[in-house]
Amino acid sequence: MDLHKDIFTQRQTMERTDFECYHYLDVVPPEVDFHEHAFYEIFFFLSGEVSYSIEGRTYQLRPGDILLTDNRDIHKPDIRKGRPYERFVIWIHPDFLAQTAGKGADLTACFTDASQKKYKLIRPESNVLSRLKGICEKMLHSRDEEEFGSGTLSAIYLLEFLVYLNRAYFATPDAIRKDVTENEKINEVVAYINDYFSDNLTLDRLADVFFISKSYLAHQFKLYTGLTLYQFIIKKRLTVARNMLCEGVPVMTACMQCGFNDYSNFIKAFKREFGRNPKEFIRKK
Repeated sequence: MDLHKDIFTQRQTMERTDFECYHYLDVVPPEVDFHEHAFYEIFFFLSGEVSYSIEGRTYQLRPGDILLTDNRDIHKPDIRKGRPYERFVIWIHPDFLAQTAGKGADLTACFTDASQKKYKLIRPESNVLSRLKGICEKMLHSRDEEEFGSGTLSAIYLLEFLVYLNRAYFATPDAIRKDVTENEKINEVVAYINDYFSDNLTLDRLADVFFISKSYLAHQFKLYTGLTLYQFIIKKRLTVARNMLCEGVPVMTACMQCGFNDYSNFIKAFKREFGRNPKEFIRKK
């Protein structure tokens, strides 16, 4: 399965360009590689046996759990065979979230707070869980309707969903940490890379910064993130570059500001990651 092409195709054929809600049910679990989105994702897990890796933390999911990822997060589900894999997935364009600002409560809070805090997992109480499921079903129904105002109703349902999602996020107890596999030192390294991705990051430098041996860092980083240090850094740089292009930043500027000192290598790496070179991406985004 070519995940990036599959996601890009779905994203381009969405009926809306600001957000969309999908329901998936796979009897045979798909194989999904590490990836990232140009949009924000709400992953609403319904059934199956899944652990989900996001930026070095792995979440052991229970039915009803919700995960939040933004447009910089590198993530991957590990889906085990044996049970049907069912979930709602909501994709939201960053501009849509930005437009909700100033219209009452900050509906982006669960995303921004999760990026600053440790965990991106929400475990709603049963009554809230039922409400969130119901709203997803209403979004799906209005998406498929052709009646007057269906699109407007979908947007209203999403805003309602975000209200209850934020309530559930801030009510989720710290006890969820027992379902998170992590290494504090690797968390610090990942945070450092996120802050200084454009710097000359090497195994030698990071080992010096964090006062650990190169072999320990290399082994533990791959163990907890699922990627080598080099793979993670390149993926992160490309992800940020992609976001910059979406915001209208020139290709050369994105290349240089994301730590790629060689333009031709940047073009090749971008095409490998996203299936097209930066100029093609800009034309078709």
